[in-house]
Amino acid sequence: MKGVGRLLKNSSLRLILGGVAVQRCCNRAVLNAAVILIALLFSTYALADSGADVYKTKCSACHGKNGAGDTMLGKNLKLRPLGSDEVQKRSDDELFAIISKGKNRMPPFDRKLSKDQIRDLVKYVRSLKK
Repeated sequence: MKGVGRLLKNSSLRLILGGVAVQRCCNRAVLNAAVILIALLFSTYALADSGADVYKTKCSACHGKNGAGDTMLGKNLKLRPLGSDEVQKRSDDELFAIISKGKNRMPPFDRKLSKDQIRDLVKYVRSLKK
């Protein structure tokens, strides 16, 4: 964060934050606020849900806590365990497409999740391998 502060402080860089121009001539408090805001904006991705978090909220009701499909819904739908060879042999692109577009009675998630979240889910499914 000090590096960003130095960049703002030591250059004539002009930064627009919510309609307020922050320039080199600004007082220290405004400069510090600008640096904090920039740090928060860049850290948003770090605060995004991980694949495990997304799985827990969107997938575990059917697929179960550990991906075994051992929930009432999972048993009724006769879901394969996500760690099984049959699921794990699929390519990442195939798993991405199934999550995005849905399959059989599984609904599509392409409008509910970002592409990055779906990629993280694919990675999480890979971690369930037996």
